[in-house]
Amino acid sequence: MPTRPLSPQPSSWLSLRVPPLALFALFAAAIWLLPDLLPIRLPIRLPIRLPGAGMVAAVLAAVGGGFCLAGVLEFRRARTTVNPVNPASSSALVVRGVYRLTRNPMYLGFALLLLAFALGLGKLSGLLAVMVFMAYLQHFQIRPEEAALRARFGPAFDRYCQQVRRWL
Repeated sequence: MPTRPLSPQPSSWLSLRVPPLALFALFAAAIWLLPDLLPIRLPIRLPIRLPGAGMVAAVLAAVGGGFCLAGVLEFRRARTTVNPVNPASSSALVVRGVYRLTRNPMYLGFALLLLAFALGLGKLSGLLAVMVFMAYLQHFQIRPEEAALRARFGPAFDRYCQQVRRWL
């Protein structure tokens, strides 16, 4: 597949600056430290609890981890970079495997892992952190990556975007 030189510049000084894995760790720490503003598990003296929260969290974590691993494996199979802060070094447009379901399986996996963590901790306030995480990724990581891939792979990337959704 022919490639074109990378031309667009990131739209913000934050674009492509924070590695998503570091961002994931930062948000996981934030969820851990968030006060229980809106706890899912209310004090024991009240009989209201979210049944099955632990099981749901475990399933979300397994699915999220699976998306992350599948995304990395497809990049390895295609022998292209997994480095998300330098999309210019992409040598192949990966469109098979898990990339037929979502254009961003690793980011989706991170979001599911954060959601599982918040649910496992019983912090409904953690849901807000997950939404902020996804919004940050969308604006400062995914859109600049897509601009770089569009410049690099042209119509092939546009066709891929028409066939596969960004998240799910």
